[in-house]
Amino acid sequence: MQTLTFPPRQSLGLYPTPLQHLDTISARYGRDIWIKRDDLCGVALGGNKVRKLEFLLAQAKAQGCDTVITTGGAQSNHAMLTAACAARLGMQAILLLKARGVMERRGNLVLDDLYGARVRFVDTDSYDDIHAQAQQLSLDLEKQGHRAFWIPLGGSTPLGTLGYAEGVRELAEQAQALGFRPGHLVCATGSGGTAAGLFLGASRFLPEAQVHAVCVDHGPFRQITLDLAAQASDLLGCPAPDPAALTVESHVGPGYAVSAPEDSPRIRELAQAEGILLDPVYTGKAWSGMLDLLEQGAFDDRGDLVFFHTGGAAALFAMDLA
Repeated sequence: MQTLTFPPRQSLGLYPTPLQHLDTISARYGRDIWIKRDDLCGVALGGNKVRKLEFLLAQAKAQGCDTVITTGGAQSNHAMLTAACAARLGMQAILLLKARGVMERRGNLVLDDLYGARVRFVDTDSYDDIHAQAQQLSLDLEKQGHRAFWIPLGGSTPLGTLGYAEGVRELAEQAQALGFRPGHLVCATGSGGTAAGLFLGASRFLPEAQVHAVCVDHGPFRQITLDLAAQASDLLGCPAPDPAALTVESHVGPGYAVSAPEDSPRIRELAQAEGILLDPVYTGKAWSGMLDLLEQGAFDDRGDLVFFHTGGAAALFAMDLA
């Protein structure tokens, strides 16, 4: 296995996370399917953002920051996990959340409060507006003797992307120990960083694997993923991965952060067959999209399927399955 030198990171999660074979689901769909349980990473209700935050918050601490500002939707899993990790490091989290969706004190908003985050709702559809507010807030905090660190949507920066490049190294070691060959890596994509990390990591540690990003929002995610992977490659001093190894599929349904009726039976199926919970708007959509692709014959026989469970279970307590 190739070696890479990663930048410093802050230990936050409990790794490696479990890699679980889905016995019942595999038999039902006629294909070996595994699930990488990053929902069990040991922080809050788990999720993919913790791997990114290990690198991002290490940089924040190195810069002497005592406050973290980030953004997302009202029920943002990324924002909640940022609050959890910041609290653990003795930092204040300020969450600038879009005033859209479920804004009642349910789901992740309950957890934001438990972790001591300061939540501000911003009535806008533009993350540019939120970024401008974050810049002004940082200046105001500086006048008060604080130093703030800005984390963009989803932690999807070149540095944050390295979290899942490292995650693929972890997966490759587990798969080797278990005696199987991952041929297809599947994840939900809402801001591009996780898919970019898998794409970069696979090119170094599982070069025969194809990465499949299932989009849960509208946007140019293929180009976003390619750009993030290339920039993260520069940080590691290695070549950018081959674009042919990345497949991007859309499974947005009725809209971002809105559950789709056709996905609910598959969320229930996994819960009842394997005891695993998916949320209705991120992992649930990606899981359902993966099974659609499987039934359409989209996955060749290069190896087993590995689905990355990127968390989000709190959404089950904020919205109903469609």
